[in-house]
Amino acid sequence: TGKCYHTFRGHSAEIVCLSFNPQSTLLATGSMDTTAKLWDLEKGEEVATLNGHSAEIIALSFNTTGDRIITGSFDHTVAVWDVGTGREQNLLIKMPKNNNAAVSSKAAMQRCCLCVQLWDAVTGAHIATLAGHSKEVLDVCFDYPGQRIATASADGSARVYNAGTKQCIAKLEGHEDEISKVS
Repeated sequence: TGKCYHTFRGHSAEIVCLSFNPQSTLLATGSMDTTAKLWDLEKGEEVATLNGHSAEIIALSFNTTGDRIITGSFDHTVAVWDVGTGREQNLLIKMPKNNNAAVSSKAAMQRCCLCVQLWDAVTGAHIATLAGHSKEVLDVCFDYPGQRIATASADGSARVYNAGTKQCIAKLEGHEDEISKVS
């Protein structure tokens, strides 16, 4: 119908990322104001504000059970939050400067120029490096079951990796310019 049900206001700067909770009516937003917010889609109201990052939140995602959310920030950290309480559970990764975070419900991923660093979201242990692009990796995500990882690059290609073997299983080429998002 095109009807707008709710307009959510509360961030003091641009919203740069969002994620729907797969198990409830919650929506999470990440902002340049260094906070993430949880919103109830049915009631149209803010449920919680997640404070803890010292710089912009650039990526966020719920886990598949919907009880945790992971955020990545320009402060070079990835944090895990309890959805029920809105409290930070742990700081997963302190990343080197000049790298961006891409996060998923399965693991935390660090984009580093031409590769993706894969980290265990519970322990923070490094799992693998996914390489193959000739220019910067701009986005990365898992498929819903967590069996594949897709990457988008400034080289105009996307790649799909087997999450178990960490091997590239598909090279998707044909764009004339960069691919900035993958889902």
